[in-house]
Amino acid sequence: MESSTKYRTTVLILPWVAIGSASAAALLLALAGLGSRFGWWHFRTGFDLLKYGFYGGICSALLALLALSVAGRQRHTVGIMISLLALASAVAIAAVPVSWRLKAKKLPMIHDITTDTVTPPQFVALLPLRKDASNPPEYGGTLVADLQKHEYSDLRTEVLDLPSSQAFERALAVARAMGWRIVAVDPAKGRIEASDTTFWFGFVDDIVIRMSPAGERTLVDIRSLSRVGKSDVGTNAKRIRKYLQRLRG
Repeated sequence: MESSTKYRTTVLILPWVAIGSASAAALLLALAGLGSRFGWWHFRTGFDLLKYGFYGGICSALLALLALSVAGRQRHTVGIMISLLALASAVAIAAVPVSWRLKAKKLPMIHDITTDTVTPPQFVALLPLRKDASNPPEYGGTLVADLQKHEYSDLRTEVLDLPSSQAFERALAVARAMGWRIVAVDPAKGRIEASDTTFWFGFVDDIVIRMSPAGERTLVDIRSLSRVGKSDVGTNAKRIRKYLQRLRG
């Protein structure tokens, strides 16, 4: 009788332990990026926490499977439901760093994206702010250009059917609407410089927009460069696409 009672108690305890383990793994994933964003630790420490969160998710999934097996043998409905919830949560948690890793491997190992790979827009006002950046402001040349064209062939110079003054005002308004931190505005040279901070890890990327008159129209080029990291995991290209869509819009 006592043994049976202990077994029934285990049927309920195991699923909740799995839930707790999955919750701890989820907390690790959340803190991995947020801790880096708020300066609690270096972003590489955040990457380590991502790895530990993945391991935690796997362990939680195994624990949930064990709990499900025990509850299933006892036909304990509540235990089965909690175990299934723990299993689903653990798998979802482990999938986050895996999907991020797979995406990073799929995309080219570049962090500098521009609509003009021949004569990319140059940073001026942002240079002092990039003095501690691990990625140099100089463009990487044909190698980077070829990698970009292979993966982001849709990114090219935007042509606005507006005179340069109106195009500049529109480009600046869109940049502000994107929530970027505007660093420099130079209408005479047709240049806007800004920076953007990613939500999760707080990575700072720098942006320069260049406008060139072409008769009654204006050519708009944009460049987005990460301060750190060999791969931007598609962030800069996504940012440029979103900006150009709004600019057209």
